[in-house]
Amino acid sequence: MGAIYNYNASQDIELSLQIGDRGIFPETYIHLKEATVEDRGQHETVIPSEAPLVQELTSTLREWAVIWHKLYVNNKVTLFRQLQQMTYSLIEWRSQILSGTLPKDELAELQKKVTAKIDHGNRMLGLDLVVRDDNGNILDPDKTSTIALFRAHEVASQRIEERIQEEKSILQNLDLRGQSIFNTMHTYCLYINFKNFVCNIGEDAELLMALYDPDQSRFISENYLIRWGSNGMPKEIEKLNNLQAVFTDLSSTDLIRPKISLVCQIIRVGHMELKEGKKHTCGLRRPFGVAVMDITDIIHGKVDDEEKQHFIPFQQLIMSPLITSHVIGENEPLTSVLNKVIAAKEVNHKGQGLWVSLKLLPGDLTQVQKDFSHLVDRSTAVARKMGFPEIILPGDVRNDIYVTLIHGEFDKGKKKTPKNVEVTMSVYDEDGTLLEVAIHPGAGYEGISEYKSVVYYQVKQPCWYETVKVSIAIEEVTRCHLRFTFRHRSSQESRDKSERAFGVAFVKLMNPDGTTLQDGRHNLVIYKGDNKKMEDAKFYLTLPSTKIEMEDKDFSPGKNIHLSNFTPTKESTKDSFQIATLICSTKLTQNVDLLGLLNWRSNSQNIKHNLKKLMEVDGGEIVKFLQDTLDALFNIMMEMSDNETYDFLVFDALVFIISLIGDIKFQHFNPVLETYIYKHFSATLAYVKLTKVLNHYVGNAEDSSKTELLFAALKALKYLFRFIVQSRVLYLREMDSVVLFSNQSDFLFLQGAALKYLPNIINDVKMVSEWAVQIYSKQVVSPFPSSECRDALLPLLIDQLSGQLDDNSSKPDHEASSQLLSNILEVLDRKDVGPTSVHIQLIMERLLRRINRTVIGMSRQSPHIGSFVACMTAILRQMEDFHYNHYISTFKTRQDIIDFLMETFIMFKDLIGKNVYPPDWMVMNMMQNRVFLRSINLFSEVLTKFFMDHSSFELQLWNNYFHLAVAFLTHESLQLETFSQAKRLKMEKKYGDMRKEIGFRIRDMWYNLGPHKIKFIPSMVGPILEVTLTPETELRKATIPIFFDMMQCEFNFSGNHNFQMFENELITKLDQEVEGGRGDEQYKVLLEKLLLEHCRKHKYLASSGEVFALLVSSLLENLLDYRTIMHDESKENRMSCTVNVLNFYKEKKREDIYIRYLYKLRDLHRDCENYTEAAYTLLLHAELLQWSDKPCVPHLLQRDSYQVYSQQELKEKLYQEIISYFDKGKMWEKAIKLSKELAETYESKVFDYEGLGNLLKKRASFYENIIKAMRPQPEYFAVGYYGQGFPSFLRNKIFIYRGKEYERREDFNLKLLTQFPNCILSEVLTQRVFVQQFQYSRPFRKGEKDPDNEFATLWIERTTYTTAYTFPGILKWFEEEISPLENAIETMELTNEKISNSVQQHAWDRSLSLHPLSMLLNGIVDPAVMGGYSNYEKAFFTEKYQQEHPEDQDKIELLKRLIALQMPLLGEGIRIHGEKLTEQLKPLHDRLTTCFRELREKVEKLYGVITLPPTLTERKQSRTGSVVLPYIMSSTLRRLSVTSVASSVVSTSSTSSDSAPSRPGSDG
Repeated sequence: MGAIYNYNASQDIELSLQIGDRGIFPETYIHLKEATVEDRGQHETVIPSEAPLVQELTSTLREWAVIWHKLYVNNKVTLFRQLQQMTYSLIEWRSQILSGTLPKDELAELQKKVTAKIDHGNRMLGLDLVVRDDNGNILDPDKTSTIALFRAHEVASQRIEERIQEEKSILQNLDLRGQSIFNTMHTYCLYINFKNFVCNIGEDAELLMALYDPDQSRFISENYLIRWGSNGMPKEIEKLNNLQAVFTDLSSTDLIRPKISLVCQIIRVGHMELKEGKKHTCGLRRPFGVAVMDITDIIHGKVDDEEKQHFIPFQQLIMSPLITSHVIGENEPLTSVLNKVIAAKEVNHKGQGLWVSLKLLPGDLTQVQKDFSHLVDRSTAVARKMGFPEIILPGDVRNDIYVTLIHGEFDKGKKKTPKNVEVTMSVYDEDGTLLEVAIHPGAGYEGISEYKSVVYYQVKQPCWYETVKVSIAIEEVTRCHLRFTFRHRSSQESRDKSERAFGVAFVKLMNPDGTTLQDGRHNLVIYKGDNKKMEDAKFYLTLPSTKIEMEDKDFSPGKNIHLSNFTPTKESTKDSFQIATLICSTKLTQNVDLLGLLNWRSNSQNIKHNLKKLMEVDGGEIVKFLQDTLDALFNIMMEMSDNETYDFLVFDALVFIISLIGDIKFQHFNPVLETYIYKHFSATLAYVKLTKVLNHYVGNAEDSSKTELLFAALKALKYLFRFIVQSRVLYLREMDSVVLFSNQSDFLFLQGAALKYLPNIINDVKMVSEWAVQIYSKQVVSPFPSSECRDALLPLLIDQLSGQLDDNSSKPDHEASSQLLSNILEVLDRKDVGPTSVHIQLIMERLLRRINRTVIGMSRQSPHIGSFVACMTAILRQMEDFHYNHYISTFKTRQDIIDFLMETFIMFKDLIGKNVYPPDWMVMNMMQNRVFLRSINLFSEVLTKFFMDHSSFELQLWNNYFHLAVAFLTHESLQLETFSQAKRLKMEKKYGDMRKEIGFRIRDMWYNLGPHKIKFIPSMVGPILEVTLTPETELRKATIPIFFDMMQCEFNFSGNHNFQMFENELITKLDQEVEGGRGDEQYKVLLEKLLLEHCRKHKYLASSGEVFALLVSSLLENLLDYRTIMHDESKENRMSCTVNVLNFYKEKKREDIYIRYLYKLRDLHRDCENYTEAAYTLLLHAELLQWSDKPCVPHLLQRDSYQVYSQQELKEKLYQEIISYFDKGKMWEKAIKLSKELAETYESKVFDYEGLGNLLKKRASFYENIIKAMRPQPEYFAVGYYGQGFPSFLRNKIFIYRGKEYERREDFNLKLLTQFPNCILSEVLTQRVFVQQFQYSRPFRKGEKDPDNEFATLWIERTTYTTAYTFPGILKWFEEEISPLENAIETMELTNEKISNSVQQHAWDRSLSLHPLSMLLNGIVDPAVMGGYSNYEKAFFTEKYQQEHPEDQDKIELLKRLIALQMPLLGEGIRIHGEKLTEQLKPLHDRLTTCFRELREKVEKLYGVITLPPTLTERKQSRTGSVVLPYIMSSTLRRLSVTSVASSVVSTSSTSSDSAPSRPGSDG
């Protein structure tokens, strides 16, 4: 056995393993896994005998593990963490599935979670989409129809996309529905756990908590009531630590509110004022404060921790009427108070407030109690939303009436101050009987009989905004009314007892017309009078309850003397009272028309009116009473069957309701409608009337007044037929009438509607056919129940589709057409519907070409393109070979065949090049590829059969075929080597390598061309090259010989007997393909081998063919090196490769490619700020141009796209750019040279004097820079690369590197070793000849060592390198030995030049530091380095040396003169040193002067006197007034040293040669 994973033992009984370890294990340690083995042998496949989902889990985890490792290596932390969590989840779920302990329902639920997680992870990682059936099993494309496969991809992709969008909304705090447990929910609950209330009140309190929308200033939910004792604990001790509630019925729209708050109103229950004593009135409800918390983050899902306790600060309300800006008065309206607290940044709570924990829960109350039983149980208070949830299911009965006390205005009467009004609300029936416990002030407590409002102290216009819920039985609503009594409450208990109610108001819950009290605000009339009369409902119920009723009835007190003591009086006309009501009832309607319809039996004369008015009822009201409304409609239809008028009205009403459910606003009610159809609908004869009305509308389609009704009916066809089917009636005859439309243009609109909505009923018609089966001896069940039925229906459907897809159709309905065609094709692909060959042939003949043209003309952004391509693919897949042959035979002329093949080839190529389906739809794309491959091969036979002969040959058709085949072969979905190993094995097993099949067919078709081949040269060289570059060895071996065939063909047919066209095209395309990532070393070897084999066998191509094969091989090597190194961090290596490639193209005179690489090299230099090298690179382009008016060929312009016409114009612009680069690179001498050439053109050829002036100004600045600007001498480094560890373009070669400004050898070496740790470290070079020769000197001993004088045997080994090209380039090198005397001469020359340069710099710039000059002079004047001159005298100026080396006499004299030349230079240096010295340097200067005087006397005595020429010593005034030495060239210094000592004539007019250094310390 062998280990397939690493394992580290953690216990003694365990064994550590590494991948690949093999051995024999005891049987007791082995668990044999059941499996089956397929394809036994080298490529066998072991398939575990596990559930398919477990196998998928295993393969997914292994694939993710590889990606997980890559994410870690690439430091993609976020994705790494996400994948980690997903992987852990899948591992845990896999263990649960394998355990076999899960119940069936839990296992099914877990399988859904597993597949959803896998699909989401695959999308996140960019892996292929997995398509499944309804049970979660992976679909087999071989056993699935094309249409079903396409739809499965659509559904899977949409599902995953929704999941991703939901998760994004969580991250953005916009929506919480994206969590896995939220994804199917329409209703949510907010759980609240009340922990504590900290506030020093001293009296009992009521806490009313609710959800509040601050943007709309509106309460969302009813109140949750907590009664808090004065002792700081709940009034009911059993509720201690058990104050929990859920706010239910929250919809998804509530969750996306911009802001939502949890508000708490604290009401004090006690005295009027806190300081009052025992004699004062108790039990008054007084406003005390509020607490507000923004819970938007919790609702949006940002905070999700039920353990976290949130503090809600308490804001106290001030009783004093003198309210300052920073406090809030108790008399202000509650909504105003809440909004002020919400807007305030801080609340001065002084540590007082509420402590709560919150959590948003998905689902309705029943679901929450099941899923979160640890939080919500039956004792948890339930506060419902003041409104309906998003969806109301049948059986959800609710009858809640919310009453809000808004505000009132009460005259103070005889009192001096406004009254302290308390409103008492109660519910009475029409007999005056009080309904007990009908009023609910808040969740958490049972109902009460009377509700007493908050009392505001001495407020004329109190604003309460208190909401209570009235719950009474539905049958009691018609008899009940709300009664409000008003009483002044005194703070003195004795006075308060004597106060009686001073007014009463009421409102009936049911209107006279039977509808419920309308939602909204109601201004009630306040009646005053006898208290006994107030309490008698029989008296006041006869009066108007609202101001509107009073105005409508024109009520006057004098008209009824019996009520004169109980009416509004003149004194009380200003009194007013306003309430608001909101009814949430599934049985009570506020719409009179809907009520009339529901109660149609009691008001049969208005049935017609009510049916028409139903269309005007608000949709929300209808869906609440959906079941009752549908029952009423069908009861009217059945019971009023003698009147056909009702049939049409009921039909229209039914269509209206179905259309309403189809609206996106009410789409959640689709399940409700379906539940009604299949469980509650019982009208067994409804089909007769429904089909009669439908036939009438279809039969009278010409009537323009019926058009809108017919269109609505067609739109509702899906559910209409479900009602008909549910009535169990044979429908086939009526189905014919639906599709038999006239072909007149007037009915195109209705035809489109029929096509659009007809597909929705096909599956339902199947149910009809099932019923028909029982009658007609169990015929085949299908949308086309039998072959005879298809024979009748299919031509009709095809007629409609053909008309819709016709090229002349003005407004084709693509959506309807594709849906109908898809359903037809899906049925025809089934195995249980009998023979379908004839029907496929009919579709092929009538529709295939129309579909093809539709696809060609349709935008890729169209939502229907995928469906049409699927239909086309399905037709081609379902066509047998004889269908293809038959279809070709149906074309009448040869040109028709050409047109069809042209259209098909172009369409295929376009679909291959621009994928209609996303890349992760791997199964769909491979299905399409397989169908396309079969079609291409079958159509290729048509080519060879009809268009091969000389007379019938169609060049463009063949050309399109080849390009299509190559595009197919190179399509990204077929490149197996780019896939992971698991995917590659899966693809090879399922589909094989389609590239080989099409590649071999391309080869055969090429060889079939015969003499026509020459017509495809050179156009087919590129496509064939793409084929040969496919990394599949067999395919390469089969197709590379085509190249030789092309060479041979051109050689034979061209007059010059060569293959120049082929060669040029191959080089061009090879460059493009390799740069694009194609090709490898194996291809290079195979291409060279096969070309050489074929060429050497040929009589005439042996020599030239072999040269070409080697040439292409060399080019490939350079291009592969270039491509490899292009991603290298070292731009120097990229430059080297680029130079190699461009030199190749220069040699082959391929200017177009050569120039392209020049600009790539230019860009590399520019990126590295190598401006000098960038200039030299562009100069190579400029050298290809002439100063003439010849037009520029396109390849000369290249990518910079100068707007020029002639070569002269282009060369001028190039020169300007080159000069700019030379300026940036401080190569002003070269810039001057080019500017002179350009100036001559401006002056004598184009006469551009303005340009000439600008150029001369630039040149002047260059001259000035040469004198003034500092140019540090660059260092040059020689680096050798020896061994196989380096790239081929570096291996065993030496390169010269030009260092950057001030770059030291140590820095350069560090940079080099970072990239190539094994390279030989660089040596610092000296430059001898301008950019061509460099020297490296190494000291060594030769002969016996002289202990007294080491200079006597000190030799120098000097290596001179000559560069082959400008930097960077390949180098040649050679060695040269230099004697000790020559070394001494060179040292003296360098020292003299160094002194000269330093002196000139200090003379020019007085601001330079004097320290470097001091050190230099001190090191020479006071000899301490290498023994000074005395060592030279002892080594070379002795008689012994002169006798042993007579050939060195001239060199000895030169050394003496160099020593003599140093004296005047030192003299100038000491003079300048004296001018610039400071007090600190004066002792040093004195010592320098003394030493120099002694040294000069000795040198002049031994070696003579050398005087610098006057032109070199005279002082010149600079712009700043300083006196400076003129610039002394190093070549001038050398000539001075070789001049006779006694001579006074010195040549001073000589200047440096072009190749000589032109600045201090610089060699160019």
